[in-house]
Amino acid sequence: MKLLSVNVGKPRPNPWKGLSATGIDKRPVDGPVAVIAPGPKGTGEVGLVGDRVYDVKHHGGSDQAVYAYAREDLDGWEAELGRPLANGVFGENLTTLGLDVNGALIGERWRIGPDVVLEVSCARIPCATFQGWLQREGWIKRFTQAAVPGAYLRVIEPGDIRVSDPVEIAHRPDHDVTVALVFRAMTLEPDLLPRLLVADALIEEGRELARRRTTT
Repeated sequence: MKLLSVNVGKPRPNPWKGLSATGIDKRPVDGPVAVIAPGPKGTGEVGLVGDRVYDVKHHGGSDQAVYAYAREDLDGWEAELGRPLANGVFGENLTTLGLDVNGALIGERWRIGPDVVLEVSCARIPCATFQGWLQREGWIKRFTQAAVPGAYLRVIEPGDIRVSDPVEIAHRPDHDVTVALVFRAMTLEPDLLPRLLVADALIEEGRELARRRTTT
């Protein structure tokens, strides 16, 4: 299990949400990249130094500091879409190889290289920017149906990461709430929401949805 690429965004116009810019255009970088805990959502800061988000209401902050997507899943989408998909094209900071990103448990911790530890916090929910960026009509619906969303992570131990750094599963919590399960619960299968409450590391928005479903 390793990092196939580390991707940092270049700001682009965002006509799909009416915002001045988007950071979804992530490109692989060669040198080491510093990883930090960015603080609360609302500033645009994210976990990789040199990157940022512009939809500060929905993205960024400590609970969505880093976004990871598996190269194996990108390859599957390449076959379906009939076009090449470069590392970073889904807006992911980390393109992984050999790692079951969607099968990762909420609260699972990854040690990347010698210094950095990240914790799985939530699934990625697709938005209009994602669909517009890929120029694929109906993309939000298709991506949701596939339920291979990739994972958001928070920074537990900061440091530097680089291409080809090994990824080690340093901790797996004692529950069965995976990234894929969270995604299904928060999109097409809300009856699954009560199951999410055992995952203490789930972001608060997800836990609030689960609590509301449990009490109704």
